[in-house]
Amino acid sequence: MAKTHTTTSNLTVKIVVNDRGNPPGKLADAELHFSDGPLAGLKLIGFGIWERRSGAGRDVTFPARQYAVNGERRSFALLRPIADVTAQEGVRAAILAAYAEVEAVTASPDA
Repeated sequence: MAKTHTTTSNLTVKIVVNDRGNPPGKLADAELHFSDGPLAGLKLIGFGIWERRSGAGRDVTFPARQYAVNGERRSFALLRPIADVTAQEGVRAAILAAYAEVEAVTASPDA
């Protein structure tokens, strides 16, 4: 099930709920759809929303590419902050807010 949540005038967060329960703890996937500026018409995929192992809260994983060096698996983050993590935290907050909205709509008796 896919739901959308607009966070700004030029960015839409699309949530795809993981209704299969596999892998365990994964709640949904998220995409960022851009509608204005130089990224208009593009989407950034690969975000995951996970239940924390402690059960208290949620985490967002960012898109990454895995590669191997001397048999060791490493990960290369595809979305990285330039100077500080403020922008990255803003993206994380927008994705969690969109998921909370989808979750509230899904939990309502009218859904």
